[in-house]
Amino acid sequence: MDKIETLLQGIKQGDFISIARALTIVENSLADSEALLRAVEVQRNTPIIGITGPPGAGKSTLVNAITANYADAGKRVAILAVDPTSPFNFGSLLGDRIRMAQQFNKPNVYIRSVATRGALGGISTKTMEMVDVLSASNFDIIIIETVGVGQSELEIAGLAERTVVVLVPESGDEIQNIKSGLMEIAQAFVVNKSDREGADLFANNLKKMLRHSEPEVPVFRTVADKNEGIEPLCAWLSAALQQDNFRKPYLLAEKAFKLLQFYRTQDVDKQRLLADIKVALEEKNFNIYRFIDAWR
Repeated sequence: MDKIETLLQGIKQGDFISIARALTIVENSLADSEALLRAVEVQRNTPIIGITGPPGAGKSTLVNAITANYADAGKRVAILAVDPTSPFNFGSLLGDRIRMAQQFNKPNVYIRSVATRGALGGISTKTMEMVDVLSASNFDIIIIETVGVGQSELEIAGLAERTVVVLVPESGDEIQNIKSGLMEIAQAFVVNKSDREGADLFANNLKKMLRHSEPEVPVFRTVADKNEGIEPLCAWLSAALQQDNFRKPYLLAEKAFKLLQFYRTQDVDKQRLLADIKVALEEKNFNIYRFIDAWR
């Protein structure tokens, strides 16, 4: 039995070591990456939940509470926590390893941190491929927590079947939330830290703005660090997913476009590009368009 077949069997059986090895192969584009992705059998009925929202909204704490709720009920949960990549050293803090430490010892919870690798919306091609690997296993739910960078987070809508936008009472003018595009991607809103002043007014105003939404977009109030309001949210997440057959081809086409874009530019060495830019900048008549002609 070859390496790929062994990995595929391990993934299907939910073996965390096999899953970790497969994700490492895919994330780092190692030798067997393409063969693995072509052989993987994605389970389309595994719900993929996207948790997004502005920085400081308590997304990690909310994911931690949701995970505890499902794990304690015997569900198998996979978490892909996306952290931003530094544009200077291309490294990443991967802080969710620390923030969700209490979940690591649970045998039915798998957590993996992944860097954005420069993707503006926090969803890189590698993230998409890693989600497909997780979807080939026997998880009951897959949760993707994105970096919280604002408008560019709209990419999560093309990957997750249900997108939850997390806000806090201090999120400010609700009109700004519409402008940022959050209203367009959210299947639900969570007003976290709702024990703070102004939470009632904020949540009520949000509900008024959503009352004509079709389909209905619910608003949940939670205090994630106290585990308050988590059960109604999880009940909604567990409800049968309605397949949007009209929207699905468009989402898959967008995913295919991003994959093609990645494969056609993966031979571009960003470190060498940076080095060449530094040299080219010494020229008095430097022009970025003439510069990239040599790279096309």
